[in-house]
Amino acid sequence: MIYLDHAATTPTAPEARAAMEPYYHKRYGNASTPYEFGQRSRQAVENARTVIADTLGVQPSEIYFTSGGTESDNWALKSTMEAYAYKGKHMITTQIEHHAIGNTCEYLRKRGFEVTELPVDREGRISMEQLERSIRPDTVLLSIMCANNEIGTLQDMETIGGIAQRRGIIFHTDAVQAYGQIPIDVKKWHVHMLSASSHKFYGPKGCGFLYMKQGLRTESMIHGGAQESGRRAGTENVPGIVGMAKAAQIAFYHMDETMERETWMRDRMIHHICSEIPGAFLVGSLTERLPGNLNICFPGIQASNLVLLLDEAGICVSAGSACNTSEAAPSHVLKAVGLSDAQAYACIRMTLGRDTTVQELQETLCTLKRLVKLLKKR
Repeated sequence: MIYLDHAATTPTAPEARAAMEPYYHKRYGNASTPYEFGQRSRQAVENARTVIADTLGVQPSEIYFTSGGTESDNWALKSTMEAYAYKGKHMITTQIEHHAIGNTCEYLRKRGFEVTELPVDREGRISMEQLERSIRPDTVLLSIMCANNEIGTLQDMETIGGIAQRRGIIFHTDAVQAYGQIPIDVKKWHVHMLSASSHKFYGPKGCGFLYMKQGLRTESMIHGGAQESGRRAGTENVPGIVGMAKAAQIAFYHMDETMERETWMRDRMIHHICSEIPGAFLVGSLTERLPGNLNICFPGIQASNLVLLLDEAGICVSAGSACNTSEAAPSHVLKAVGLSDAQAYACIRMTLGRDTTVQELQETLCTLKRLVKLLKKR
């Protein structure tokens, strides 16, 4: 099998699995219990919190463990808008956010909040001038993903954060696709909240975190016990938290070499596909994109058919976000960057990983050329 869908999920790193294993049967104590057996689990959780905090250059007390990116996004938006409703009921986001943000915004609209969705250019980037014009006296929150999950576009986070800071607005970023893949500087970006998900950077599924800058007034979204400093109830997922921290350590330690390698392979693959398959073109920015992300349009075919044929050939790719494969409508991200319905239905996403090889990409290229030609004859 050739796996080219690392934006959907990644295999759990062997080092992360090894770190988790003792907490399933030898060190299974509840981290909230007072006796020594439970406090060993508590120490493991706090050690993991420190590891995650160090990757961002923040305080451990500013890291809150969650079940993943979706929970972190929901918590950031709902709790902030509710806690600061006395200041205003308006927030700003973009037209290309993950549904964890988009559907949460719909929830907020139904409860009387106002949401402005900024358009993007053909590369998927927002206009700073339009952002400035969209800010109102009652704007409380700005939520903009730093890296898009479908087309890999990177936003100008430093400029966006500077605008938010100057205008006194809380700034949240969905960094699910970025954390562990590219350098992140929450202080330089003036970020108040950041969401991340373990399984996107070779950690276990069902675990993530929300960075919340000290001093923010936010409400608890899950009520029950007093875990996570009383802000997020529920027994701590000790194995998942430990595995996530180990995966983060590995990702940040090898980040520079991984970025260089994946960028080289990505650019080589883009060149070969676009020069050897008639009509094929890259969606999104050629340079301002995640190292391992390719989103290619093959006009005249149905991407869903191509994905199935590639699967039969042992190659895993996607026709969009893994969270929305059942949707009949064209991708909102691809529509936002100006593609027609027909073009949006003709795009596939390939995302490389740390174990992807040049030989695998060569085999994928040969298979793509054959299958695209076959589909265009139908």
